Amino acid sequence: MTLLLGSWPLAMRAQTPVPGLVPHVDLNASVDAGPDFGAFDPSRGGVTAAIAPAPSTGKLFEDAPREEGGWKGLARLLEALEPNVDTSIPLTASQITDRISGMLDQGQAHQALDVIEKREAQLKSQGGIGTDVQLMFLHARALSAVGRHDDAVALYLKMTTLYPELPEPWNNLAAEYVRQGKLDMARDALTVALQADPGYATAQANLGEVQLMLAERSFRQAGASRKANQAAEILKH
Repeated sequence: MTLLLGSWPLAMRAQTPVPGLVPHVDLNASVDAGPDFGAFDPSRGGVTAAIAPAPSTGKLFEDAPREEGGWKGLARLLEALEPNVDTSIPLTASQITDRISGMLDQGQAHQALDVIEKREAQLKSQGGIGTDVQLMFLHARALSAVGRHDDAVALYLKMTTLYPELPEPWNNLAAEYVRQGKLDMARDALTVALQADPGYATAQANLGEVQLMLAERSFRQAGASRKANQAAEILKH
């Protein structure tokens, strides 16, 4: 039997992902195509997810020199934004999360986590009632990348409660469960991801991987070593 398995995107390799299981890197597809989070109904158990973009000057940074771009410039920017200071923010909320996502893709997980925490503190100081769902997702990614897997699981679980219609947190939760050896829970998480979006190719491929892992485990428990080895060999490719 031949299985066609998805290849690893280059940008994800810096995250040291679980072999064979592909974590999602952002929520752009679901947020862009999904419901209007700005009008999310709190009575359904959710919270407002949209953060109004900050006014943009057309520049990436004002407070940091141009040569100090990347995470240092962003961290400087966020540190400079005190609650009582009326200043123009050169990056929109979307641009900030894009920068953070790029840092994670480049393996700068600790720096990204520092910036995320500063960004969250900034948003809290502004007294906003909403939640930046993309930032929350990136926070969970960063926690996983620095080895804080229990914290990442807790945050992904929180997202699945607040935003059950988003498939990506379920997919990444499954990757964390596989890392912990919880294959049945990984399968269930991926099943929910596909209920949210039946066409979600990443979750489809990951579910195939998990089903192979489950099959290998069952074959070994049954003493069917040859079939277990065949399943294990498929998982290597």
